[in-house]
Order: sequence, then structure tokens, then C-alpha cells
Amino acid sequence: MRASNHLIGLVNFLTFLLSIPILGGGIWLSSRANTTDCLRFLQWPLIIIGAAIMIVSLAGLAGACYRNTFLMYVYMWAMFLVIATLIGFVVFAYVVTDKGSGRPELNRAYMDYFLEDYSGWLERRVASDGYWGKISSCVRDSKVCAKMGKSVNGVPESANMFYHRKLTPLQSGCCKPATECGYTYVNETVWNLEVAVPATTSNLDCNRWSNDQSELCYSCDSCKAGVLASIKHSWRKASMINIVVVVLLVILYVVACAALRNNKRIDNGEPYGEARMTKAQPSRFF
Repeated sequence: MRASNHLIGLVNFLTFLLSIPILGGGIWLSSRANTTDCLRFLQWPLIIIGAAIMIVSLAGLAGACYRNTFLMYVYMWAMFLVIATLIGFVVFAYVVTDKGSGRPELNRAYMDYFLEDYSGWLERRVASDGYWGKISSCVRDSKVCAKMGKSVNGVPESANMFYHRKLTPLQSGCCKPATECGYTYVNETVWNLEVAVPATTSNLDCNRWSNDQSELCYSCDSCKAGVLASIKHSWRKASMINIVVVVLLVILYVVACAALRNNKRIDNGEPYGEARMTKAQPSRFF
């Protein structure tokens, strides 16, 4: 039983160390939050997560090392809430990302993304004016479009080479116009419209595209769809990781239960290793 206390103490010491850079990152972002909406958007989740991990770790560390039953109860309730939250996130992530994907285009290796292919809570959240301003700021700050440039032997890639590139959803949705709009390739982020937009398309993004490198298609619905596709991919991967984390936390929760029983046994004055059941009367044979 004492080994369980040692294991809980070691694990929580490691998670306490982990919480320091997370909390420090949130505080650092808050000190720079006046620069972009993206930093303001990210700072509070990091601060809250870092502070929560630190508090729970300290409770588990103190409860295990000092055999404090109250702190162990706090720690176990916190662990229960974390496990329930992670399970809820896994279910939520699969429910809100069950719709939407890119559309293949003729003679293109990449896919185009359309907002109407997505629906539900996540689509409304991302597409809302209040949130899109912050999200588009993050996309701009990531320099995802500026990093698209490629050259072969010092010569910029041709249109045919670009058409056969595998683009990420953000690159396809935010850094170029939709294929159906009929723009002519100049380079990765400069496209000219030689003739009028085809009358057969009703895509409003065709008129939203700009060769201004600070604008591009950041206000396009295709960019919002690209963000949704990226979220879907990221959340699905995060869900797989969360499943593994939940299994590990359940094992740790069982170990914590053993540590709590050990603390209660000591509180009741039972020496380590003493059996709970003792004979009430001597045997008739002795």
C-alpha cells in the first residue's frame, strides 16, 4: 500500500512540473495580448489549464506524501471530473465533426472546401462574426500562406506543379481562390482574373479574393471551411490521444484509491500489514 502513495506522489510531481511551462506560456501570452486577437484568444485557456493542473497536482502530491485523507479526497474528486470531462470531449468531438470534407477538383491534387458542406454547432461557432475575427487573426499570424512558396533550382514552381501539390485545408481554403472561379495562377498567393467569373457559379468567394497579401481569402467562406476541416482532423487525433489518457487516468485513479485506503488505515491506528479481521474468541482447540 505504501508503494501506491509513492507512485501517486511521483506522478503528481511530474504533472506539477508540466503545469509550470503551460501556466508560464499563458502568462507570457497575456503580456503580449495587446498585439493580436489571436493571442488574446489563446491566453485564458492556457492559464486556466495550467492553473488547474498545478492545483490538482499539489493536492495529490500533498495528500500522498503527508497521508492527508482530505487532500486525497479532493484529488480523487478532481480526477473523477477530469476523466468525465475527457470522455465527454471524445463524444462531443465525434458528434460535432461528423459532417463535412473537401471536394476533389478535376486535374488538381488538392481539394476545395465549401462552408455549405458543414453544419451544426461547430460550423455556426466558427462562422460567427464574433469568433471568426479571432480565428482569422490566428490564421494570419501563423503565416500559413506566406510559407507556401516553393522553387525548383531557384525557379518558382509553375502552375502545373502547383496544381499537383497536396495542400492542407487552410492552404486551400485561405490562400487561393476556389477553382470554379476561373482565376489564373501567377504564383502561390497571386491569382489574376483574366475573364469574368463564370456565370455558372454562384460562389460569393469569387469576388472576395484579393491579391493583397494581408487579405487573400481570409474573409472567404472557403477559409472558414478550411478551418473546420483542420479542426475536424485535429479533434479526431486529439480524441484518440484522449482515449489513451483516460485509460491511464483510470489506472491512476485505482492506485489513488489504494493510497486513500492506506491513509485511512493509518488514521485508524492500524499498523501497516495488520489484518483487518481478528479473532473475537480463542479457538476451542487451544
